[in-house]
Amino acid sequence: MRAANWKIIVVFLLSLSLGCDENLNTQPTDTLTPEQLLEDPINLDKTLIGAYAVAESLQGEYQTMTELLANEADLAYRGLFPELFELDRKIVTAGNSFIRFFWFQSYASINLCNIVLDNLDLEEDGDIRAQLEGEAKFLRALQYFEMVRFFALPFEVNAANSQLGLPLVLDGVTDLSEVTYPGRSNVDEVYSQVIADLQDAYAMLPDNNGNRADRYAALAILARVYLQQGDFQAARDAAHAVLLNSGHTLAPNLISAFNNESDGVEDIFAVQVTTQSGRNNFNLFWATFEFGGRYQTAEITIEPPFFEIFDSPDDRAEFFYEGNGTTVTSKWQERFANVPFIRISEMHLIRAECNFREGTSLGFSSEDEINALRLRSGADPIVGITLEDILNERYKELAFEGQRLHDAKRLKEDIAGIAYDADQLVMPIPQDEIEVNPNLEQNPGYNN
Repeated sequence: MRAANWKIIVVFLLSLSLGCDENLNTQPTDTLTPEQLLEDPINLDKTLIGAYAVAESLQGEYQTMTELLANEADLAYRGLFPELFELDRKIVTAGNSFIRFFWFQSYASINLCNIVLDNLDLEEDGDIRAQLEGEAKFLRALQYFEMVRFFALPFEVNAANSQLGLPLVLDGVTDLSEVTYPGRSNVDEVYSQVIADLQDAYAMLPDNNGNRADRYAALAILARVYLQQGDFQAARDAAHAVLLNSGHTLAPNLISAFNNESDGVEDIFAVQVTTQSGRNNFNLFWATFEFGGRYQTAEITIEPPFFEIFDSPDDRAEFFYEGNGTTVTSKWQERFANVPFIRISEMHLIRAECNFREGTSLGFSSEDEINALRLRSGADPIVGITLEDILNERYKELAFEGQRLHDAKRLKEDIAGIAYDADQLVMPIPQDEIEVNPNLEQNPGYNN
């Protein structure tokens, strides 16, 4: 894993090969210099595909990191990476190479998005220009949102949120002479930028965009952002609009919601994986060797305490397979399956929770909405639903998808006896970055 400083990001950009296929995981066919990039508007789309590809390289890996950091007793890490042991044990160091890779790849993707945004005037067709801008802003927002939840203290409702966030870089860098050394914007500023980008993306993107982000992918991520902020009305309304207008529906059963070779009806946005291209890092860490993982048992197995959350027969309690005496989730069983990033079931969960908190019944009552999810999984209906019931359903439905840590932080729940806002649960800025950039301040607890 490489150090994540701006000079390396520029070197990465100068050597990046950009193909022209519409698939998100297109393999390189041409190599462009910055000068060539700015000669032809078609290269803006190639650059955008490169931004997708760099972001795709992280899918499944950073979610695994958050699941391990949030783990108490539901999971067991059985692999050999000391960096993942650090996360599971909550003793992370500033030299953790997985964290460094997350930082580096995120900013590399952001930089490619910024280059597209800086050069939109190359494209004369207004519709194409708007779509390029919408996709670039969607990807940039996505990277910043995931990073701010990882590298900063949690967003606090009704607070200034002046705690250190991330360096907000909104201009593209194509030459070493352009390298700057930005400091960290605060959490409120980062969230404001994320929301502004996603709102623009929603306004600019088409209803359907093939395998790439469309306007409902942007709105679904906005619902996720608003929920993290505790803005329940805005989260409810965004989720409702996705449910009403996106055309996505719940898969008829749990099995058909995962391990699909193409996007399923439930997938609002998914990483494309084929036998020729794409990476399914979830499979790498969460599957046995037989199905594409590294070890006979899978690196991450599911332990008995997890199953205590089920109060009746439930297909979600059976969606597992045996791995040499261990229990392995079936969500990530197929190596060459597409990787769902955000599913329509999450929109149902957001709307149900926010309706309950707001005392409303937009779309459905919270009880009817949760029971529809339970019916899909063969679970008994709940009568007289509570907030705890809704949150438990969220855990059952989204288990092992990278949401547990962020939910614990927004709900102010301790993790393994550690306070939700403890320094221990905030990731360090990579040490390489601190050494290169004199304007970066390290997170508390990582200065040794």
